Amino acid sequence: MDRVESFMDLTSTQRVLIYRLGSLGDMVVALPALHLIKQSFPRARRLLLTNHPVHAKAPAASAVLGNSGLVDGFISYPVGARSFMPLAKLWWQIARFRPQVLVYLAASRGDDHVKRDARFFRACGISKIIGLPLGPSAKSTYFPETELWEHESARLSRMIRSLGTCDLDDKRSWDLGLTDEEKKSARNALSGLGGAPYVVCGAGTKMQAKDWGKENWRKLLTRLSAEMPDRALVMVGAKEDAEVSDYAASEWRGSVGNLCGGLSVRESAAVMSNAELFMGPDSGPMHLAAAVGVPCACVFAARDKPGAWYPMGQANRVIYHRVDCMQCYLETCVVQKKKCLTSITVDEVFSAAMDAWKSGKKAAFTEDRV
Repeated sequence: MDRVESFMDLTSTQRVLIYRLGSLGDMVVALPALHLIKQSFPRARRLLLTNHPVHAKAPAASAVLGNSGLVDGFISYPVGARSFMPLAKLWWQIARFRPQVLVYLAASRGDDHVKRDARFFRACGISKIIGLPLGPSAKSTYFPETELWEHESARLSRMIRSLGTCDLDDKRSWDLGLTDEEKKSARNALSGLGGAPYVVCGAGTKMQAKDWGKENWRKLLTRLSAEMPDRALVMVGAKEDAEVSDYAASEWRGSVGNLCGGLSVRESAAVMSNAELFMGPDSGPMHLAAAVGVPCACVFAARDKPGAWYPMGQANRVIYHRVDCMQCYLETCVVQKKKCLTSITVDEVFSAAMDAWKSGKKAAFTEDRV
């Protein structure tokens, strides 16, 4: 009996714990893996172990997955908990659930760290652990022919390949399971646009090192509005992004809807699902837009590996400038003054946005004809 069959035999009574940390983007890129886990354990009770939000603009995992059916509940804890009481509380929550299987979807942080996690989970009574990122296979793969790194979704899928394979090009792998109520809320939010076709911009970001600047976004949107005079513009993001969004959209010629802070994460996904284009920095809303099939034009800081966190989809266009300090992983860039971002021009992003928009329209036309 192989490893996959031994897991499948337990699905009728299984309790599965899924370990994935992070916020909006981290949860969205894990969607294919979560769908695979559901398919592998269809009758199991599945709980997601995740962290408390670490930023006011970072939604909890429960806000992202909602009633999608991918998990049945959540256990959350403060990141970095090392003292006795928080760990004892977490141990009790996990032990009370009595999971037989853990699916480990966390990032690889070195063998010592991962082995420590494994010891803790086994102390909680978990006998089987799938996906531990240990050894050379835990590292992301570099593809010299494209000069890109393995996408995080692909890495997660590879780490749990004992359960099966994820088709990252299949839109069903990215299904958020949006409810009729969430879609209705989106339609209500868009009612002020008078039924006009629309594009979406999420100019805000919670990280200084990813912030392209409100003046750049204003110039870009002003120029695009001349090319799209019959399109409306929808701004999305957290409530803290409302002011910068108002400024960025101030010279748009058509109707404008600033929905920042007015919708839930999943309602925002429903809004974006019918958009013709998304524009923004490397952010959670970008991943959300890509998940619902919207072509994206994205401004990327070079703080991370190129390719690892790009939006998934053939129509997307990414602007990433390779600089000598790339892959710095900084959240705040002072010394180099964000030169990877400040070197990206409005002209570049305009061209990328127009290209993504036209590619998306062409793809939609082809699907309609098929």
